Amino acid sequence: MSTVIHKPSPFQRLMPLLKGFDGPLAFGIFLLACAGLLTMYSSGFANGARFFDHGRNMLIAGFIMFVVAQIPPQRLMAFAVPLYTVGVALLVAVALFGLTKKGARRWLNVGVVIQPSEIMKIAMPLMLAWWFQKREGQLRPLDFLVAGLLLIVPVALIVRQPDLGTAILVLSAGMAVIFFAGLSWWLIVPPILMGVVGVGLVVFFEPTLCADGFRWPILHDYQQQRICTLLDPSRDPLGKGFHIIQGMIAIGSGGFWGKGFMQGTQTHLDFIPERTTDFVFAAFGEEFGLIGNLMLIAAFIFLILRGLAIAVEGPTLFARLLAGSVTLSLFIYAFVNMGMVSGMLPVVGVPLPFISYGGTAMVTLGLGLGILMSVAKAKQLVQS
Repeated sequence: MSTVIHKPSPFQRLMPLLKGFDGPLAFGIFLLACAGLLTMYSSGFANGARFFDHGRNMLIAGFIMFVVAQIPPQRLMAFAVPLYTVGVALLVAVALFGLTKKGARRWLNVGVVIQPSEIMKIAMPLMLAWWFQKREGQLRPLDFLVAGLLLIVPVALIVRQPDLGTAILVLSAGMAVIFFAGLSWWLIVPPILMGVVGVGLVVFFEPTLCADGFRWPILHDYQQQRICTLLDPSRDPLGKGFHIIQGMIAIGSGGFWGKGFMQGTQTHLDFIPERTTDFVFAAFGEEFGLIGNLMLIAAFIFLILRGLAIAVEGPTLFARLLAGSVTLSLFIYAFVNMGMVSGMLPVVGVPLPFISYGGTAMVTLGLGLGILMSVAKAKQLVQS
C-alpha cells in the first residue's frame, strides 16, 4: 500500500505567517503607499530613477515590516538595551570623528556611511518601554527621572550635530512612552504653557529678536534664521524664505480640485525646492488641491487611529507603550512636515511618511509598522 504525501503549496506555507495581520492597518498602509508612488512619479519625473528607487525602498520597508511582524513583542524586548547602547555609542563616535557635510557632523564611516541618529528613532521607544515594563506596578518618581536621563542623553548628542529635525522626532518618541507610562499632568502642563508663552513673546518682539546682529542664546544661527524666516518669509524671499514662499504658493495655486496629475507648474518648472523630499507635500497639494490634501490627511488619521487602537489593546505594558510611541511618532512626522511646508512651523528636515523620497526614513518606517503589526498579532493570539 503506497503512502500519499501531500506537499503544501507555497501559498499554504505563507498563510500561517500572514495569519493575525491587522487588516485595517494594512489597508491604511496600502492607501498611503499608493499616494506616495503617485506623487513620486509626478514630482520626480525629471529624475526618472526617483520613482523606481522609491518603489524599491517601499518593497524593502514592506519586507522589513513582514519580518518584524513575526517577532512577538516580548522577544523585541531583548533588543532594547543592546540597540540603545550601540546607538548612543555611535552618536558619541559621530561627535568625536564623524563626517561633516554642509556644516553638520551627522554621519559615520564604518565601511559604509551611516547616520546613527536614525537608529535612535526605534531604539529610544524600545529602551523606555523596556524600562517601564521592568517596573510595572511599582513606578516611582525616580523611575521617570531615570527615563528622562535615558532620553536626554541621545537627544543632546543629536542636537549637537546639529540635527534639530531628528532630535525632535527622537524626543517625541521618548516623551510618548513616558506620557503613556503615566506621567502626571502636573508635570506636563507647565512646560506646554511655558512654550505657548515663549512663542507669544517671540511673535510680539519679532522686530527686535530678528534684527540684524541680534543673536539668540542656545540656538545656532541657522536655527534662529529659520524661526525668523517663518515669522516673515519676505525678509529674505530669494534666500532663507524661498522654500516657505514657494511651498505656500504651490499649495494655494492648487485651489480646491488641484491642477491635475502631472500638471503642477510650480513642481515641474523647478520652483519648489526639495520637491521629492521635505517639500513633497507642496507638490502633492498643487496637483490634487484641497480635496486631495484632505483625503491624504484622512488616510493618515485613519492609520494613526488604528495604531492607537492596537496600542490600547496590547497584551503587555511593553507592547502598549511601544505601539503608542510608534503611532504618535507617525503623527509627529506628518504634522511637522505638513506644518513646515504650509508655513506654520519652521523648516526642519522631517520627511512625510510614505510620500517623501529617502531610503533610511523608509526603512525606519518599515520597522515601526512591523512593530505595530507584531503587537496586533500578539493581541489576536492572546484573544484566541
